[in-house]
Amino acid sequence: MKILLIHQNFPGQYKHLAPELARLGHQVVALTPKVKKVAQWNGVTVLPYVIKGGSTKGIHPWVSDFETKILRATSCYGAAMALKNQGFTPDVILAHHGWGESMFLKDVWPTARLGLYCELYHLTTREFVGFDPEFASGQSATDPLRIRMKNLNNRLHEEVMDAGISPTRFQASTFPDSWQDRLTVAHDGINTDLVVPNPAARLEVDGMVFSREDEVITFINRNLEPYRGYHIFMRALPEILKRRPNAHVTMIGGDEVSYGAKAPDGKSWKQIFIDEVKDRISAEDWKRVHYLGRVPYERFLAMMQVSRAHVYLTYPFVLSWSLLEAMSAECAIVASGTTPVREALTEGETGMMVDFFDREGLVDKLCALLDDPELRARLGRNARRHVVENYDLRKICLPQHVDWVHKLETLEARPPRD
Repeated sequence: MKILLIHQNFPGQYKHLAPELARLGHQVVALTPKVKKVAQWNGVTVLPYVIKGGSTKGIHPWVSDFETKILRATSCYGAAMALKNQGFTPDVILAHHGWGESMFLKDVWPTARLGLYCELYHLTTREFVGFDPEFASGQSATDPLRIRMKNLNNRLHEEVMDAGISPTRFQASTFPDSWQDRLTVAHDGINTDLVVPNPAARLEVDGMVFSREDEVITFINRNLEPYRGYHIFMRALPEILKRRPNAHVTMIGGDEVSYGAKAPDGKSWKQIFIDEVKDRISAEDWKRVHYLGRVPYERFLAMMQVSRAHVYLTYPFVLSWSLLEAMSAECAIVASGTTPVREALTEGETGMMVDFFDREGLVDKLCALLDDPELRARLGRNARRHVVENYDLRKICLPQHVDWVHKLETLEARPPRD
């Protein structure tokens, strides 16, 4: 089978699937603007293309997002036409369509089967638009209109999508009924052979070395921002430090924005909430707060392995891989009881949950967990068992994805529509 992969940050979600498909004997080619020249990666031929054009100055903000996707789509279309002219015709195209690149690929190869990585469909319900009133846009009356415009990319892809795959039931459920009979739920998978508990783990931070003997509280965002509850955690931090005089708090995350709005006045959300709470934290206690920034995976893993209690908070949104990795490392977890979390975590069995906005409840549950080593051990063991049984990369998730690709090849291709 000839397989074409499309991802703006390749390999992205195809990190494991692409090499596995190549190992199975398929010809696998990837198109991505991430690289500058042709490369070979784990049996995959990676081809570059350049995104041409720029956003129109003064364009309506509801249209600017779609214009960016059109620029990416036409650039990818040009690269696909060049690839076609070289004689390459894929049987299957796999794409993360969130940035728009794959919008016109059925116009290049009408008989190819298009399988989409369906991460999220934007909804206008309160759970999505008004979940956190503190960061409401101030334009609640027109938010549903804006959100519908944001889904133009999803809607155009639905017309030509032959099948889709979503990592969680929650994410799949956000898509309309017209998608559902073509959607498969299969997580990307956690390497449970790599992400393991390690009693000998060590983490060097600010001249100190932490181990499992230390009271280390951990918190992780890709970028420290409200969508992942950074503001809730920071507002709880003064009380956490007060009640846990021997605890050290370590945080991983960048200063940018992955989701939601940018911080105002050119600041970072990280600094905004440091400034908000720092006058309630003594200089001595502040020495027990450690920002690691963005770190190599080995350092992330070491932090998980020395964690005595891990806090995970999120809006109703895409579930972070880091939660499942924390579970695989046998972390004792306190998490927000939002819909995506409840799919992966069970209160009292694999972790503890609290209302996203309940700072006092978060502190109380965190302290209770830190005071109960038997509870931590039981929750951690159960959490790892759950991940091994349901999200293991090699035994469960990767075979599901490979099977989905093989079934995709057997479908009758949906041609582009006028």
